[in-house]
Amino acid sequence: MRRWNGWGDARVEAAAPAGSIEFLAARIGPGQPLPDATLEQALSRVPASRMPAHPLVTTAAEDRLRHARGQSLPDWLAMRSGEFGRYPDGVAYPTCSDEVAELLRFAQEQDLVVIPYGGGTSVVGHINPPASERPVLTVDMGRMNRLLDLDRDSQIATFGAGTPGPQLEAQLRPHGYTLGHFPQSFELSTVGGWVASRSSGQQSLRYGRIEQLFAGGRLETLDGTFMLPTLPASSAGPDLRELILGSEGRLGILTEVKVRVTPLPEHESFHAVFFPGWEQARSAARMLVQRRVPLSMIRLSNAVETETQLALAGHPRQVEWLERYLGWRGARAGKCMMTVGITGSRTVCHAARREFRRIVKAHDGVYTGTYLGRKWAEKRFSMPYLRETLWRLGYAVDTLETATDWDNVDRLHDAIEANLRGALQDENVRVHVFTHLSHLYPQGCSIYTTYVFPLAADYAGTLARWERLKHSTSELIVRNRGTVSHQHGVGKDHAPFLPIEKGALGMRTLRTLCASFDPAGRLNPGTLLADED
Repeated sequence: MRRWNGWGDARVEAAAPAGSIEFLAARIGPGQPLPDATLEQALSRVPASRMPAHPLVTTAAEDRLRHARGQSLPDWLAMRSGEFGRYPDGVAYPTCSDEVAELLRFAQEQDLVVIPYGGGTSVVGHINPPASERPVLTVDMGRMNRLLDLDRDSQIATFGAGTPGPQLEAQLRPHGYTLGHFPQSFELSTVGGWVASRSSGQQSLRYGRIEQLFAGGRLETLDGTFMLPTLPASSAGPDLRELILGSEGRLGILTEVKVRVTPLPEHESFHAVFFPGWEQARSAARMLVQRRVPLSMIRLSNAVETETQLALAGHPRQVEWLERYLGWRGARAGKCMMTVGITGSRTVCHAARREFRRIVKAHDGVYTGTYLGRKWAEKRFSMPYLRETLWRLGYAVDTLETATDWDNVDRLHDAIEANLRGALQDENVRVHVFTHLSHLYPQGCSIYTTYVFPLAADYAGTLARWERLKHSTSELIVRNRGTVSHQHGVGKDHAPFLPIEKGALGMRTLRTLCASFDPAGRLNPGTLLADED
């Protein structure tokens, strides 16, 4: 059973690693947990529904509660306190495109607001109901979760848009294929959500971001069905797929997604390397990607993230021996860990491994084999469960991510971390901040920063701390050549900062596009564009 007030399966618990409490207390002080509301208490606050009756729509209080929030930190605080604030008035669970079209007709007839819902994993407010005079209908796509077609000649698979990552891969594997799209939210997020938010998977160096994988599909709009054919390439004007990628539910509801799949690889392995410092590590990473060494993934942790990962690994004796070995090889305080994926045919993997080892050696990298890489791969989708663990210890954790050109990486990285560390100084509150480069390109990379801070004495105070950290750093990012989001999308949390990135003409273009598909403003208002209902 999925947690009603947190991440993932309620049966899964992530134990606090040995030494984690002492590690965090030494850096940001002791944590003081806040009391959690019970499900019964939360349900007692769900107001009466305003939804007109429809056979595809339920107005049950628990369905509405479970679709009221995503997974941002404000969502987490709302769920834990039981004060959700706003709820959809009804939830629908369509099983086919025709039922989605019927729900959109119903929304027009009854003047409803409509919110598409995939896996509910948004960390920027995509699926949160707006304050609205109109009833709000959430359309949960979870029952549209099947492989509908597989064109082996073209290597194009068609899925229901509500198919989550594990089911998608499980349905492809017997046919010998993979999509290869593995965001950290893989356990719950859906293929339709990946397209709507322009998602990026951890092994995008090999498989590409979702914009490279998205071949076409079917969008149900308020004005009928919009079909996107699968073409390998076209110069027939602007690519209309780009209208759907990143549209975040403002244009319609994606019901079928056609994706470009790849045969299962012959070999896959993950490797760890430690560098004496950031300069050698960042230079090696840039060289690997600019020379197009055929790797599937490069993840580069800065010194604080490396220290944090080793401290929270939960195997102090093994880490002690590793530290001794690395120190003997010249990687001591300030060392940075790189995790690399090598995926493909055995011949290509052998060549990639040889070139990878040569480049990291030239940058004083200490290769430590595949053990740490395997451990990372085993736990890469369980990381969101650590928020539950930290919460019980009295700490809040959140992330910020962006992307910028290589010449700006160090400057922006340093500015982000400095701002987060100092944002709560007037409250005498310390923030633990660490960063990795999670997706690399020849021209630049993404910067993914995690920050941990102690909970305040109450929920309102904790939310106020988050707002200061998030908002000041988001504005800093977009005013310093960073994008407001590399992979999480815009949602409602990032919408106020989008005009700085896009400019007046860009925003006018987006508003005109949304108005063309949705002149009454009923499709996910407030998301992507910070407009009012």
